[in-house]
Amino acid sequence: MTEISRRSLLGATVLAASTGIFAKAGAAIDVTATRKPNILFILADDLGYADLSCYGRRDFSTPVLDGLARQGMRFTQAYANSAVCSATRVALMTGRYQNRLPIGLEEPLARRNVGLPPSHPTLPSLLKNAGYGTALIGKWHLGALPEFDPLKSGYDHFWGFRGGALDYFTHKIAAHPDLWDDSRAVEAEGYLTDLLADKAIEMIGSYARSPAPFFISLHFNAPHWPWEGPDDRAEADRVDQSGKPMALFHTDGGSAKTYAQMVQRMDYQIGRILKQLEELGMSQDTIVVFTSDNGGERYSDTWPFTGRKTELLEGGLRIPAILRWPRLVTPGQTSDQVTVTMDWLPTLLAAAGAEQDPAYPSDGENLLPILRAPARTHERTLAWRYLNLNQEACRKGDWKYLKILENTFLFHVTEDPMERANLKDRFPEKYAELRAAYQAWNSQMLPLDYEASTSGFTGSELPDHFGVTNRVMFKHEAAPGH
Repeated sequence: MTEISRRSLLGATVLAASTGIFAKAGAAIDVTATRKPNILFILADDLGYADLSCYGRRDFSTPVLDGLARQGMRFTQAYANSAVCSATRVALMTGRYQNRLPIGLEEPLARRNVGLPPSHPTLPSLLKNAGYGTALIGKWHLGALPEFDPLKSGYDHFWGFRGGALDYFTHKIAAHPDLWDDSRAVEAEGYLTDLLADKAIEMIGSYARSPAPFFISLHFNAPHWPWEGPDDRAEADRVDQSGKPMALFHTDGGSAKTYAQMVQRMDYQIGRILKQLEELGMSQDTIVVFTSDNGGERYSDTWPFTGRKTELLEGGLRIPAILRWPRLVTPGQTSDQVTVTMDWLPTLLAAAGAEQDPAYPSDGENLLPILRAPARTHERTLAWRYLNLNQEACRKGDWKYLKILENTFLFHVTEDPMERANLKDRFPEKYAELRAAYQAWNSQMLPLDYEASTSGFTGSELPDHFGVTNRVMFKHEAAPGH
């Protein structure tokens, strides 16, 4: 796959002016005067903004992640690059808008043989070039083996699954096993969240014997469907034996109690991993990041927002984000700076003293200045689009432009996080400004692909979506003229 050809210099200048993406603050901060930090990047799957007690979850607690937030920095305005998983993972890996690559147009990647081009620089490949050992444990979802192999995109080791979901006990997707050790199919017994944590602990122990720093991507399946807690083996067998093509989507299962068990088990296992770092004397020199790939799903808490995964409402995009780095971050900090998934590449490269590939400059920002001075904030412009329901969104400062089908909105999202008061007629100039910013951004991206997979919820699945009837799961109906 090749990337979209560059537009004219004028177009790039317009984009830079509208988004501020070329302002790379913090380059002068010397954080590598001693030893390069280890990096443990933990990604939850479909975890909602308020699914941690430190973000407002009311019916269960997450003591380990709450403790991580107390020991570092908690971001209150973190966004995912997409409202669905594989697209956000493209942005995480490349540090660029996912819409620049064909795989980023999949919502999510489902049936076509596209993937992250092995030739494209990635966060792990750039860290590997800087002397890091690199490993991915858990979910890949960026293309099928062998063509789109994590080992071809910068990882030295891979233990996990390549698809978009996996049963927690049978380790199958659509009746097919999908558990891999590097490029070799393997079998394992146990609850998936536990197995991934065990592998992370094992990998950290291995890296502790090496003089080189490590970068470990720990991409949990939790709390993604199917809705199975650690004691739900019987439910996994029922799902496996149902014979339904979409059984893993689990529309006939789950509960708030089960969801709590899934999140709390992940929290507990992260505690085991952090304890391993402490016992090995590695905590001080390890950056730990915890975040989610998109907003919450059926049993998630997205308070104080509306919307969920697959929707460009705040609940589909806003995510928890926590960073602990004792060397740089004073404990107990909170930042209200607007951030987005693609910021992690320039931030972690800067922390490691590594360089970006100049041919693929990041669309994100280096957050190191924010880590040093969390009270500092600045205005940003970010944009999203989502094929299902023809959604568009642009956040600029405190304002947000949103389009769903043919309905358009302007919200002051800091004062109206639920997105209820449509201000486009009261502030027509602001509405025009944000819509123009979206259009300028969109002109720099690959065009929409009406053959791409797209997904969303309808009234047949969720009663609170009773008016939504036009979602096609794996192939969007062609728009007029397509």
